[in-house]
Amino acid sequence: MSRWFLLALAALLLPPLPAAAEIIGSVDTNFQLLARDDDIVIEAFDDPKVAGVTCHLSRARRGGVKGSLGLAEDTSDASIACRQIGPIRMDEKMQDKEVVFSQKTSLLFKKMQVVRFLDKKRNVLVYLVYSDKLVDGSPKNSISSVPIMPWGKP
Repeated sequence: MSRWFLLALAALLLPPLPAAAEIIGSVDTNFQLLARDDDIVIEAFDDPKVAGVTCHLSRARRGGVKGSLGLAEDTSDASIACRQIGPIRMDEKMQDKEVVFSQKTSLLFKKMQVVRFLDKKRNVLVYLVYSDKLVDGSPKNSISSVPIMPWGKP
């Protein structure tokens, strides 16, 4: 077999890594004797175009042999909490309804996404987390709002 074929096969078998997310911790939800347990993972990421905002995600992650190999499909269960952690500075290229985080949750066709909306009337950023799938997507979702407020001493 060619080296390129083996590299491509290895890339398919490795579990997907979070895109710019930091794993904060996890808890087991289902014991697996011979492989990784099912768990809930807590991850954090900073909004790439809004300095001063961090979001924390909790999401279900399948274990077992398939989960350990990156072949299992994670459920669409996720929750999000976003907070102002410093002065908010927005990138001039920021768009409304923009995907700010995306992560594969199965080998093919399914991913979890976080989309940022700007509620101009209330001066609030709204973050929506949901999973989509090529066929039979899920309506499960969660939102978090961050009012754009002055930071520090007046």
